[in-house]
Amino acid sequence: MRSAVGVHAPSVWTPGDFPDESLWSFDLSPADRRALASYGRGGEFTDLTRHFGEAARRWEELLTHGPGFVRLRQFPIELLTEAETELAYLGLGRLLGEPVGQDRDASVLTHIRDERQPAAPGVRKYRTNLRQDFHSDGSDLVGLLCLHPAQSGGESRIVSAHAVYNEMLRRAPHLVDVMYQSMPWDRNGEQGAGEPPFFELPPITDLNGTPRLFFIAWYIRDSQRHPGAPRLTENQCAALDLVEAIANDPAFHIEMRFEPGDVQLLNNAVVLHSREAYTDAEDLSRRRHLLRLWLKTATATTHQLLRGGIPRQNNR
Repeated sequence: MRSAVGVHAPSVWTPGDFPDESLWSFDLSPADRRALASYGRGGEFTDLTRHFGEAARRWEELLTHGPGFVRLRQFPIELLTEAETELAYLGLGRLLGEPVGQDRDASVLTHIRDERQPAAPGVRKYRTNLRQDFHSDGSDLVGLLCLHPAQSGGESRIVSAHAVYNEMLRRAPHLVDVMYQSMPWDRNGEQGAGEPPFFELPPITDLNGTPRLFFIAWYIRDSQRHPGAPRLTENQCAALDLVEAIANDPAFHIEMRFEPGDVQLLNNAVVLHSREAYTDAEDLSRRRHLLRLWLKTATATTHQLLRGGIPRQNNR
């Protein structure tokens, strides 16, 4: 059994550690907004880096060596066209890392909205209005820019993966050992030619002696639809259930509601996030709409297999 030594770092936190949102939430200034708008309209990236140099270093410190999350407010979406907003958002992301592919087309921007897709294995949940339980994305950092909120619901919740890890050690250390063992993951039909429809990876690996979590429990559970995937054991199922139970305890997570112009940035190795179910309009232009970025940072924060995003697949 693994030594029952918890993580002691700024990445271990609970809501009580943040009595004031100003510790992690920052309003973009009028000058910041002008700089982003200028870049979105075709400005030079060197001008963007010059303007945001000190601020970007502060965000990077919080994301990489701090609690692992930041919210920026008042991104200038009302000043820009859709294409200009996308370009400005990519510029903001490039201040922190390299955008990487998020689907079989290697798209570096994903539109997160309800496409009225069915609830079924193989349908990625971001294309529905269903609740997404706590999980991490397949990159070092993930960014979400809110273009339009839901009519109701859709709240985002974030939790310290290291606080969850420490609580697992306290409650059931043998299940922490289980999380270090390989489990099968559904590929959602995005595998390359000749590849199996699942891959195997431990939900927890150590990077420089520190646990790093990659966790999407429904991908692991959905792998069981493939006859060739290893069958999940009772302890593996119990470990997945325990992570979700701890993360969903209000004593551990922070809830935030997205407003237009909000940008949520998360370090996928140390923060898990969830989304509540939501309702919105039939009119596509009035639906909840977020833009997602996956970023590869200069210093690895997650498993090497995941850092480059999803490569382009040509086996259509």
